[in-house]
Amino acid sequence: MYEFGEGALNLASKEGADEAEVYILTSRSTSADIRKNVIESAKEQRLQGIGIRAIVNGSVGFASTNIPGKIEETVKKAVSSARVRENDPEWTSLPSNSKYPRVSGIFDDSIKNMELEKCIELTREMIEGVQSFPDIEITSGSFSRSYSNRMIMNTNGVNIREEDTSVSGFIDTITSSNDTSTAYDFQISRNLDIDFMNIGKRAAQLALNSRNGTSINTQNTEIVLHPFAVSDLLDNSFVPSLNADNVQKGRSYLKDRMGDKIASEDLTIIDNGLLENGIETSVCDDEGSPSKKTTVIENGIFKSYLYDIYTAGRYKVESTGNSRRHSYSSVPGIGPRNLIIDYPQSNIIEETNNGVYISSLIGAHTANSISGDFSVEARNAFQIKNGEIEKPIKSLMISGNIFEIFENISGAGYDVQMIGGTVTPSIRVSDMKVIG
Repeated sequence: MYEFGEGALNLASKEGADEAEVYILTSRSTSADIRKNVIESAKEQRLQGIGIRAIVNGSVGFASTNIPGKIEETVKKAVSSARVRENDPEWTSLPSNSKYPRVSGIFDDSIKNMELEKCIELTREMIEGVQSFPDIEITSGSFSRSYSNRMIMNTNGVNIREEDTSVSGFIDTITSSNDTSTAYDFQISRNLDIDFMNIGKRAAQLALNSRNGTSINTQNTEIVLHPFAVSDLLDNSFVPSLNADNVQKGRSYLKDRMGDKIASEDLTIIDNGLLENGIETSVCDDEGSPSKKTTVIENGIFKSYLYDIYTAGRYKVESTGNSRRHSYSSVPGIGPRNLIIDYPQSNIIEETNNGVYISSLIGAHTANSISGDFSVEARNAFQIKNGEIEKPIKSLMISGNIFEIFENISGAGYDVQMIGGTVTPSIRVSDMKVIG
């Protein structure tokens, strides 16, 4: 498909486009699914296609295809689509050719060339990790490895081609005793540095430790959130407020809050598209703006929204390099890159006399993405007594607001994990409502 990029741009110009862009993606992936302690299926998939944006008088048209013989037709559809749309006076331009940064750690040749047999072997390692414990079964799980090669070209001189890889494992377990409990574990990396057996072991151990839970009273107390729980809350109740498009439409708690203190003075949050080994790291975003490091919150002060080229033009600022696409067949939107939580680290469990430890959450997707309010079920929760994790808690809900959490953070652990595009330690929050 790559050889068709320049021809598609030339054709778009001939058809009357003021600007045009092609986004070409070729990918290969292998996945394996686990059900009831066995590998249920394993498959390889190849994907390739081209997405074309054409701009006519400030109106943007889009079309895509995965058939090389239909590229000319697709270009014409994109131009025609732009012509019938209402002109947008706030459109500025597509990105121009720029100096692009160097990034590292996003490609591993051993993942690109991994055979199906190796994928099955690594999947079996997760199963073996679970089965090394008694009284535990696997309800579901998966292994995935992917290689992608993308090209972004436009009529303003952008011409970027980049390869990347990723590999991940997930396992969900349940105890087989009468008092059942469940737990999962997950890990993703750009490189083949994951211990897949340990994924299974961690999930099994957590499920076993969660048996015979006790009840607690509804109260306000200190809680410690595992990185899984932190990431889930951030994705659903904080990240949408950073989106400059949501801000412009009045759908963000952070509208008109630039420069305000919104968090503990010890909290800094950075969106880093250049992070070494980062899952969302690349030389540029998905429309060709250079990747960069954007400080979102600095010492508690709100510093920046996340912009693509369009919203940056509306605000008369530079793009932060946060244009993201799901596929060649989708138009770009705004999303974070690698969102990094930075807070002074310490032994937060040992420092907690009385509180609750929460491993993960159920229902974070129901959070109010505008206000930041949430009410979620805690999964694999434990009492903390005198600096130690003790009895499991049978049933627990927590409710609150993500911005109140930012204000009430009282500690962060040493256990930094990369959960997709979020890089975070466990965090401790004072005065949080738990519902027993």
